[in-house]
Amino acid sequence: MANNGSRLLLDHRRRSGRRALWIVALGLFVGGFFTWVLERFLPESVGKEFLTSSVVASVGPVSLDLVAFAFTLGPISFALNVLTLVGIAVVAFVARSIL
Repeated sequence: MANNGSRLLLDHRRRSGRRALWIVALGLFVGGFFTWVLERFLPESVGKEFLTSSVVASVGPVSLDLVAFAFTLGPISFALNVLTLVGIAVVAFVARSIL
């Protein structure tokens, strides 16, 4: 009979897509914060340029016009850089340690 610790390691029900989505979302915010801090405090250098250079993808604006009301969403853009990936990795490591 397996002990409780090994049973938790083999239990894959806790690792859902919703959990992965939260980890990525929080990692994007943490990586954005890392980028903001380094942009503010690092002197101009090749390292700063490498760490804070982003690839940006945007979508929008998206408009929805109904009879009673109308709204426009957008544009929505995502900036991805090295520090964003570091933020996702840090959040994933912390979530794996805690959960």
